[in-house]
Amino acid sequence: MLTHVWGLLSHPSREWRQIHDERETITHLYGHHVLIMALVPVICAFIGTTQVGWDFGGGHTIQLNYLDAFSAGIAFYLAILIAVGFMGVVIHWLARRYPNRPSRRRCIIFAGYVATPMFLGGVVALYPLVWLCALAVIVGLCYSAYLLYVGIPTFLDISNEEGFIVTGSTLGIGVLVLEALLGVTVLLWGYGAQLLGIQL
Repeated sequence: MLTHVWGLLSHPSREWRQIHDERETITHLYGHHVLIMALVPVICAFIGTTQVGWDFGGGHTIQLNYLDAFSAGIAFYLAILIAVGFMGVVIHWLARRYPNRPSRRRCIIFAGYVATPMFLGGVVALYPLVWLCALAVIVGLCYSAYLLYVGIPTFLDISNEEGFIVTGSTLGIGVLVLEALLGVTVLLWGYGAQLLGIQL
């Protein structure tokens, strides 16, 4: 369980080769990595929004009650799980023109592990300052980009030259997905269900 987290952070090239050799399934990936790692930002945001509150500057904070925070957390958690699978499908689609096109299974597994720094960056939501969360997102995104670049030739068997296009395109789409998740996060965690006009 979570055996690859430290390896991806400390020696990603070697870790990608190990993950490649394991022939993991999507079910195993979600059960032993994504479902657990996705809890990090969700639980931290739950604690931060109920105990501290979102600080948008100017001395104004927005704090959610437990029920709203729990409902928002479930929606946020599901959005993360869907986003990982979606990015895997995107990578598979972007790799369609290569003769050694990786399978959809491998692309989804790849996306799940690439997201690891983003999951870990969710720890800052324990103290939900907007600028601090934005900084954590930038740092996590940069390291995820590095994992993406290193992993494409090692895990997906696409050369560095060919993989550069896949890396750039994946990052572009990934940033859009991330912005959508951040928008949902601010709406759900920062303003609560009342702002959306629905009862979550």
